[in-house]
Amino acid sequence: MMEGQTLEQEYVAAKKKSAKPMLWVAMISMVMFFAGLTSAYVISMKRDDWVSFDLPQAFYISTALIIVSSITLLLSQRFLKQDKRQLSIILLLITFALGVAFVWQQYVGFNQLKSIGLFFTGPESTVSTSFIIGISFMHVLHILAGIIVLLVVIYNHFKYKYKPTDMLGFELGAIFWHFVDVLWIYLFFFFYFIR
Repeated sequence: MMEGQTLEQEYVAAKKKSAKPMLWVAMISMVMFFAGLTSAYVISMKRDDWVSFDLPQAFYISTALIIVSSITLLLSQRFLKQDKRQLSIILLLITFALGVAFVWQQYVGFNQLKSIGLFFTGPESTVSTSFIIGISFMHVLHILAGIIVLLVVIYNHFKYKYKPTDMLGFELGAIFWHFVDVLWIYLFFFFYFIR
């Protein structure tokens, strides 16, 4: 019986040890994916049919929302380390709401582009709008994955699975969320300055 428990403990320890490196590998592959997309964007700027335009107002709002969401998640993690569970959960729920609001503002931004005649596909589309909408949409998919991760973290938090001494699941979720946040900030400034 003792040997079985030892093997199980070793398995859990090995799983915890490999979790962060696996997440980093996944994030590096996402960086390479978006680097490829933004490189293609830069190369396509040399085309004769390239159209330059201002970013929709909703993209500015979504950028502010995503920055605040990272701050609330950081504070939630800090309060959990201090064993202030109630404050931690409240801030975690605010982070979730801000993530949903980010996705909504991206949708609003896509509609703002449509309202000025800039489309993703079709005869009225341009290479530049196809790139901006396509890259932004790919990022929204990653944010949706982040929202699912937040839901898992919220569920586990309510089930008391995290303690100040054992926060691995929370930390992994936070790392991924901060990563997709920084990725959007990069994309926003990329689109803002390179057009």
